[in-house]
Amino acid sequence: MATVLSISGSPSPTSRTVRLLRHLDARLTLQGHRVIPLDARALPPQALTGADPTHPAIERVNTLLRDADGVVVGTPVYKAAYSGLLKSLLDLLPQYALTGKTVLPLATGGTTAHVLAIDYALRPVLSAMGAAHITQGWFVLDRHITTEADGTVTVDPATAEPLDHVLDQFSSALTRAAHLSRA
Repeated sequence: MATVLSISGSPSPTSRTVRLLRHLDARLTLQGHRVIPLDARALPPQALTGADPTHPAIERVNTLLRDADGVVVGTPVYKAAYSGLLKSLLDLLPQYALTGKTVLPLATGGTTAHVLAIDYALRPVLSAMGAAHITQGWFVLDRHITTEADGTVTVDPATAEPLDHVLDQFSSALTRAAHLSRA
């Protein structure tokens, strides 16, 4: 199947965004995809704040992107936009770093007032970076993501069903793209 780079743009070490992404990564893995998690917060701050695209950590991200068939981009929404950490990372990548990639944008936030951040803030950037296909994105309210005592992530059933549908559409798009590239 496909290789997926799963990027979290959350600056928080206890992020619901990260928990949600890793939960979805497991589902993609069960569908036969190879998933590589990447937490932007783990990248060296000097590479991000110093705007150094030649930093080895940023070059590694470029290699991971180049080798990926698809990309999941998850971000918390702050003040109606994706995170500044994600912005810092995306700004350091080549202009067309997503060329030929299938991309799934995801966002989390505290209120439904931020639901349009995917379409009005994140999607245009992903498109400008050359994504071949940006699948339907999804916004999840923070309160719909819970972590059990054993570390298991649970998504509220009202959110889980449409989220699973969006993830399955992304998985299908990856599979179609893989078949087309082999043809």
